[in-house]
Amino acid sequence: MPDRSVLQSALADLADVPATGRWVRSGRTRLHVLDYGGSGVPLVVLPGITSPAVTLDFVARELVDMVRPLVVDVRGRGLSDAGGAYGLTAYAEDTEAVVRGLDLDRPLLLGHSMGARIAAVTAVRGAVPLRGTVLVDPPMSGPGRGSYPTTLETFLGQLDQALRGTDADEVARAWPRWPRREQELRARWLSSCAREAITATHRGFESEDFFDWWPEVPGPTALLYGAESPVVTGRDAEEAARMNPRARPVAIPGAGHMVFWDSPAAALAAVREALRPMLE
Repeated sequence: MPDRSVLQSALADLADVPATGRWVRSGRTRLHVLDYGGSGVPLVVLPGITSPAVTLDFVARELVDMVRPLVVDVRGRGLSDAGGAYGLTAYAEDTEAVVRGLDLDRPLLLGHSMGARIAAVTAVRGAVPLRGTVLVDPPMSGPGRGSYPTTLETFLGQLDQALRGTDADEVARAWPRWPRREQELRARWLSSCAREAITATHRGFESEDFFDWWPEVPGPTALLYGAESPVVTGRDAEEAARMNPRARPVAIPGAGHMVFWDSPAAALAAVREALRPMLE
């Protein structure tokens, strides 16, 4: 079985996405970005561990009246190259390369899950100027904090399904609450995620401590989390509020960890509310 594949049917999805594919280099790694255009403030969107850029199309479309969304295929996913390092520092360097390579003037960062961790590290490093960050359900597992609630075996099992060929009905058995289009996109795009990228990133969820970075994330910043999330619990949110009082955690009702997919309207409303003061 191949390690990774991009299906022709997946590439065809891009014809229906109102964005331009752009390319930048981070060292030797080529990174693909979906640029939704417009004259608004750039918003760099950083997806989760098995979410290629196109799977956040439904989020980007709802923000184009407010910002210029640019959704990144994080290395090892979608159309971006695989290989090299998959730690938070490498991911932050890739994000910095996107900002510089596309000449983005003080962009905002919006990250979900893995992407929220990347946004936090990028902000703390301060290598590129930012207007602010919105972190959505960042994994708060780490050394001495217990395991990430979804096992690596679960992720790799779903990847194997995608590599042998899956469909929206099979995806729905794991993610029954998702909108049908998002189940279909996952069925076609999950196979573009490299096994090594998933494995190394999951390892990082338990070896790299979010709280090593979070207290230093500068304002303005916002922390959103699913009210039913096992990744950011109420206790985690309370600790996050104590350690970085610049952000007041906001719970998204009806959402688990996959906040945008579980409760799209509430999640998008919360993101818009978080972005509004950062755009003033």
